[in-house]
This record gives sequence, structure tokens and C-alpha cells, in this order.
Amino acid sequence: MALSEMAQCDEHFNGSVAVIGAGVVGLCCALEAQRKGYQVTLFDRDEAGLGASFGNAGYLATELIEPLSNPQILRSALPLWLNPKGPLFLPLQYFMRIIPWLFRFVGSSAPEVLRRSRKGLIQLNREAIAAWQRCLTDIDATEQIVKSGYLLVWESADKIEAARQHQAWLRNNHIDAELVQGERLAQLEPELAKTVSHALFFPDACRVSEPYQLCTRLFSAFIERGGAFIQQNITQVKPSSQQVTVLTESQDQRYDTAMICAGAWSKTLLSDLGVNVPLEAERGYHLTIPEAGFMLRHTIGSAERRFVMGPLDSGLRVVGMTELGGLKLPPFKQRFDVLRYHSRQLLPGLDTPELEVREWMGHRPTLPDSLPVIDRHPQHPQILFAFGHQHLGLTQAAVTAELTLKLLQKEASMIDMSLFKVNRF
Repeated sequence: MALSEMAQCDEHFNGSVAVIGAGVVGLCCALEAQRKGYQVTLFDRDEAGLGASFGNAGYLATELIEPLSNPQILRSALPLWLNPKGPLFLPLQYFMRIIPWLFRFVGSSAPEVLRRSRKGLIQLNREAIAAWQRCLTDIDATEQIVKSGYLLVWESADKIEAARQHQAWLRNNHIDAELVQGERLAQLEPELAKTVSHALFFPDACRVSEPYQLCTRLFSAFIERGGAFIQQNITQVKPSSQQVTVLTESQDQRYDTAMICAGAWSKTLLSDLGVNVPLEAERGYHLTIPEAGFMLRHTIGSAERRFVMGPLDSGLRVVGMTELGGLKLPPFKQRFDVLRYHSRQLLPGLDTPELEVREWMGHRPTLPDSLPVIDRHPQHPQILFAFGHQHLGLTQAAVTAELTLKLLQKEASMIDMSLFKVNRF
């Protein structure tokens, strides 16, 4: 019996939903669908929360409202790529395959596209924290979000005007930040290197206590509320006239609705659905140093070195790199070495050989215009999409879930959903 037929046995049952992808976006979508009265089955080939959601910085980066494809980034791209200690890496093994995507990325810097992308990021990020608070209040897990503050730091004293300009630009977009330097900066972060000249301080910025712990808490709540989890590889999502069949390596099951929330792996399911989306895997690296979590009070971002580090329950996490290398290449060891180098430049206390360091690499789902896809399939409305959040999957997960359920239930939204259409490219 299909799950949609079982719905007839329960007058409060709104229908059956398959959520494909058990990262933080998929978990939030699964919980939101449960809250709305749907019977939900969650699919992933791995355990919940083990993809990009496992290794992020844990920071809710609501101030990141400038698309990655902007004139400033494009002007600096070549020097960043040529610098062996730079944050941008294009593996030669993947270079020819990434060229079409790079052309689209450059095209996304056109003024009209840039304005649209910025508008979408602003709208999502303004609602992000409130959506997380609603999600976590519902499952009695509000302790998962910590108001810790954020420091965006510069080492070059001659960049203080750049900091002031960025502060003014943020203020124009209703984001407050305090310019700090000298004694005030030292009081905020005593362990930072003395080479740090100044910073923008975001006192209301939030992080999660631990990304994987957050995912396991979401997953536990989902299971406790009657959700089902199938840990198998999805081979196809096949629509019929009114339903959709999810095929795995060992079974197939019909549902009323399917939500594709598989991050960078979403593209593997889209071709059979007649959808062509320029989704790429932007590989990111992290170091976790268990014994160094005490060294920082806030999340720190380097405006010049372009990486982030901050305290989590598991220790100090250092996150960075933009590596356009697809889904199959192994990690490059030198990327971890670059992160070690930069973290020690800002936090000299890390220059201790005895410290245990855990290494990890994961795949961010990235689209050329820096916006996710949050939409229905144009021909098969029983299939919904929620993927492509690049560096902001954790930040935007809860608000994405709310918007996806509004699409499912054909409810109006205060956010302009045309910005996130699957066929916008």
C-alpha cells in the first residue's frame, strides 16, 4: 500500500512526504512537514547530519548578504588563485569541467543579477534567526543557539577605511556593527595576534553549539514524532500523474510529495526530472582542535585571509577554502596545511605541536548567483526543491523549511519566491 493510500485511515493526515537528504536543510524540512500534519519519510545514504552540515563553522552568518559573484571578488580572483596560501583552488583534474560554471558565475555579477541575488540573500537572512528560534522552541532545543558575537578582522592598518565603508554599507542594509581596535579589541579577544589592527564587531551574532549535535537533536525529534528514516542510496525520483516514486537500490515507494534537499548531490537526481541546474560542489575544509576551544570567545572571520574560526562544544573549529573540485576527488592535504598556517597567524597559541587536530573536507552546494533553489518542479508540482545554499546552508535551513512548506500548502509568503526559481538560469 502506498503511503498516500494510508492517509485515508487518519482524518488529520495531510499526505505523505519523502524528504531526500538528511543534512540540516532536509532535517528542518522534515520537521516542518511533520508540524504541518504530513507523514514524513527521510532518506539519505549516510547517517543524518554527516554531509556538509557536519563540518561547517557553526556560525549563523546573517550579515553575508553580498553575492559571491561581485566585482570586488572577480577583481581579486586571479591573485587569490595564484597564491599557494590563498583561499581559492581549482584542481587541474576538474578545471575543464568547471569552465562553463565559471562563465555563469562571472555572468552573475551583471548589475541586474547582482541586485536580484542581493535581494534574495537579504530576505532569507533577515528571517533566519527567528525561523531557527521557532524550530528549536518547538522541539525544546533552544540551547542549541548561542548568542556569541562575531568579529570580522583586518590585519592591515591601512584597510581601516575599507572597514568603515563596509560598516556603512551594512548599516544601509539594517545590519549594525561596531568598529573596534586597540584596547577594545584586545578586551573582546585577548588571544588574537597583536598584528590584528581593527575589526567590525557584530554583538548580536549567533552560532550553534555544535553543528553535528544540532543535526542529531533535529533528527531525534523527527524520529520521536513518528518520522521514518531510510538509509539507502536514492537512484531515482520518478513522478507520475499525481504522486512520486522514490527508488532506492533495494526498494521503491510512492508518496504524495517529494522534497529534494540533497545538497551538492541534488544534481544527480535532477537530470531524470528534466531539470538542468548549474549546481556545483564547492569543497570546503576544516580543522577541529579539541583542546583549543577556550582560546576564542567569539566567531572570528578574516577579511584578508578569508577563513573563519570559532569555539564549538567540540573545540576550536577553523573553516575555509573555496575549491571547485566536484564530488569525487579526494581531499588535498595542502589545503589543511594552509588552514593551519592562517589560523596560527591570527591565533599564535595554536602554534603548539602537541595539539590534536582533526581534519575534514565536505561539499557545499553552490549555484552561480549565490541563491538557493526553493521551488516546485515546473511540470510536476508534487516535487519540491530546497538546495544550493552555498556557505549559508546552516544559516538559512530553518527559513528554507518554512518557505518550502508554504509552497507545498500553496500559502502566500512575505518573501519574493520568484528569486529562488529552479528555471531562473
